[in-house]
Amino acid sequence: MTTLEVRRVRQSDPDAAPLVTELTYEYTSRYGPMGAEEMQRPADVFEPPNGQFLLLMEAGVAVAGGAFKRFDAETAELKRIWTHSQHRRRGLARRVLVELENEARTFGYTRIYLTTGPRQPEAKGLYLATGYTPLFDVDTDPLTIGPLAFSKVIH
Repeated sequence: MTTLEVRRVRQSDPDAAPLVTELTYEYTSRYGPMGAEEMQRPADVFEPPNGQFLLLMEAGVAVAGGAFKRFDAETAELKRIWTHSQHRRRGLARRVLVELENEARTFGYTRIYLTTGPRQPEAKGLYLATGYTPLFDVDTDPLTIGPLAFSKVIH
């Protein structure tokens, strides 16, 4: 079993290209052209001092990653959480969450906020399973809600 290395990079780093490519494809295939707009937003918000972009590297290849940006003075907003399509079902998304939460703590954040799309049930399940509080009625059809918001305290 190979070791995972956490790398702090810019979204423009060549190692982040698989993340950007696959997320753009996922968002577009699930939400149409509006989904791709998410990846067109400025990426400098994921840079210190208010944010960070992380990759999990295995044998020199990005297998998972994610980012956070400032939501408010106490809150980091997680974005772009991704696991490479060839490396899913290995617990890598959970590891990305742990790394992002730990990194956000070092930036002084005490709370996490995030949203996921209503057509991403695997993401909704991940956040519920890892202690995130849904800010919506979980018994309502997600397609009638729009973005699904979650929060978590990370003291």
